[in-house]
Amino acid sequence: MKAEAPPESGSGRTVPARVEFAFFALLLGMLLAQLDTNIVVAALPRIGADLDAGPAIAGVTAAYLLTVTVTTPIAGKLGDILGRRAVFVGSVVVFAAGSLACALAPSMLLLVAARAVQGVGGAGLIVTAVSTLGVLFDKTELIRRQVWLTAVTAIAALAGPPAGGYLSEWAGWPVIFLVNLPVCVLALAIGYRGLPGKSGTTSLRGFDLTGAVLMLVATSGIVVLGSFEQVASSPVLAVAILALSVLATIAFTRRERRAADPLIPPAIFASRGLSRSIIVTGIGGIALFGTFTFVPLAVIAGTGYDVSTVSTLLVALTAGQLIITATFSVVARKFPRMVPWGRLGLILGVVGLGLLAILPLANGWPSPVVLGVAVVGLALSGAALGLLMQAYTLLGITTAPPEHFGSAMATLTLARQLGGSIGAAAFGWLLITMSGSSDATVAILTVAALLLAIGLVVAPQRRDEPEAEST
Repeated sequence: MKAEAPPESGSGRTVPARVEFAFFALLLGMLLAQLDTNIVVAALPRIGADLDAGPAIAGVTAAYLLTVTVTTPIAGKLGDILGRRAVFVGSVVVFAAGSLACALAPSMLLLVAARAVQGVGGAGLIVTAVSTLGVLFDKTELIRRQVWLTAVTAIAALAGPPAGGYLSEWAGWPVIFLVNLPVCVLALAIGYRGLPGKSGTTSLRGFDLTGAVLMLVATSGIVVLGSFEQVASSPVLAVAILALSVLATIAFTRRERRAADPLIPPAIFASRGLSRSIIVTGIGGIALFGTFTFVPLAVIAGTGYDVSTVSTLLVALTAGQLIITATFSVVARKFPRMVPWGRLGLILGVVGLGLLAILPLANGWPSPVVLGVAVVGLALSGAALGLLMQAYTLLGITTAPPEHFGSAMATLTLARQLGGSIGAAAFGWLLITMSGSSDATVAILTVAALLLAIGLVVAPQRRDEPEAEST
């Protein structure tokens, strides 16, 4: 298969209008995929009441998360085979169809099924955006545009919950799905011409279907354990699902070594920079994404504030991410090597999670000191999240083999997603084991900080990164 055309932008060059439109179409796709999780969470009480859902309401978010995760490597591989444009168009259409089905769903069962369809489209939108950006832009231009990518994440995090609550109360919960449709149409209209099409001769004949099935089984088990507390806390179910996931992972690994056209080509791990980036991204997913549920518990235990006040304090997470991204997009033009930036992100995470870990032990401390520790810990943790995502994604883009670019970026994304699920399941089990005490929160955040410290040992080194010129 031929590699896709080199990036059309670079230092001192004018980016063609069609590429700019494609860029904003990709941003809209990422916004849809990320916003849909947050906007739906706020509407769950209304959905549960209207559809008499009961405990089944958890399936509305779990179904989306499950299919987003398990279809990520498939979407990446299809991008390598069919081209980014075809996968983006298909993903937008599937996401729109799922959104419409959600809005029209008359029962909880059909709503959960429609959310699963939405997740398939969401996976394609996320992976296609990451892999296409590496085709459209060179490293220098990607650094400049990181602030836009973080802005999308911030909008999804900050605007999603209030928008979901307001729309569901004002116009009914189906509206939160219907608003996706015009955005999908706009993304297709402005992005189609500028997205790269198929440039190779590889076809779907010989697609690694067996590998895809094994991947679905392996990742589904992990996501289920990370999404359902009742399942993760059951000794029988948890052990059975974990064993099934491990066996499927072993079978998948063996399959990929023998397959003529593997879903996740072993060749992508030949690059030390890429393979180490994938490992550290997974560790970051466990430590940072996997502790999201437990960070508010630590802040509440340390400050004594109520839930609404702590929810306001959590804005510091997003603020830290925005500040580090704005700094990165300017300073990294002068210092474009990603290895030091990634290590800085790990250090920030160790310090941030360490500060949050001591909060429940801050009894008797002056209130301003406790508040300062909480805000600084949250901001540093958010900064670590933003910097790790940027640095190791950019390093992955510059070290991935062109013929497997989509698969490489999908594997990087999958590592982050599975890391979050593994962290949520493992830390949730630890919380249950320690009877939900504040000591459990201290232990969870301490372990997460130690994991990031281990990440410093296994992270890419300077020799693993191609030489780069500052601008």
